[in-house]
Amino acid sequence: QVQLVESGGGLVQPGGSLRLSCVVSGSISSINAMGWYRQAPGNQRELVASGTRVGSTKYADSVKGRFTISRDNAKKLVYLQMDSLKPEDTAVYYCNAGIRKFWYSDEYDYWGQGTQVTVVS
Repeated sequence: QVQLVESGGGLVQPGGSLRLSCVVSGSISSINAMGWYRQAPGNQRELVASGTRVGSTKYADSVKGRFTISRDNAKKLVYLQMDSLKPEDTAVYYCNAGIRKFWYSDEYDYWGQGTQVTVVS
């Protein structure tokens, strides 16, 4: 069974930093794009950052220059380094990955369970 397991959320003051981690567990063939989304109460889930296998990255305008996504393809890990955090970054953060379980199968989106990030004075 394929699972995405996140860690690293928590409570931090404005200006602080957190690093989120997400590992893919289970037997798979390949992972394409991996990314982080977030959802604040009353808001839709939005893309925060994503990265391809070959290193291309994309960021939401609101986090550019503050957040950095990185991957360890060998360990099936994706990280989100969050610096200069603001109260508006408060949300549940979800890991996402496009995964092919077998070389001949289609690619499907998988999601983690979410980790809470709270930025408050």
